[in-house]
Amino acid sequence: MPEQTPGGFDPNSVRKVMKVRAPQAVAWRVFTEQMGTWWPLQSYKIGKATAVDAVLEPRVGGRWYERGEDGSTCEWGSVLAWEPDARLVLSWDITADWQYDPNLKTEIELRFIPEGRDATRVELEHRRLDRFGARRDEMRRIFDTEGDWGRVLELFARAAEAA
Repeated sequence: MPEQTPGGFDPNSVRKVMKVRAPQAVAWRVFTEQMGTWWPLQSYKIGKATAVDAVLEPRVGGRWYERGEDGSTCEWGSVLAWEPDARLVLSWDITADWQYDPNLKTEIELRFIPEGRDATRVELEHRRLDRFGARRDEMRRIFDTEGDWGRVLELFARAAEAA
């Protein structure tokens, strides 16, 4: 079960932490190379086509997108920092109306911290929520409890633990 990280409330940020029973390199690989196997594409997508994969291009400046069964792609954001196996920063460029906007630029930072040989602490922070303007509080609630980064991390953790 994910937990909020300590450090007090920040209205422009959502933080979640998940302990994954998998080595750091495995957790990184499953998150970055196998996102389509655990991301809930049936409901967490923005394209019109049925989504069949979620893709991260493995480099700074790489795209983050969904691929539809018809070959179409829908951008979600881009890779801002790529530090295998420890740190990943992505732009989340999906508006409060669930449309891609390359100028939105909220940020998701993930840290993969080894805890012994067989476990990894994954810390997620979705920040710069002020960029949603008047809809910031609505989006913060969605990311924190309704759409829930915690739920997404749980799906990821199950996939990493099975890898």
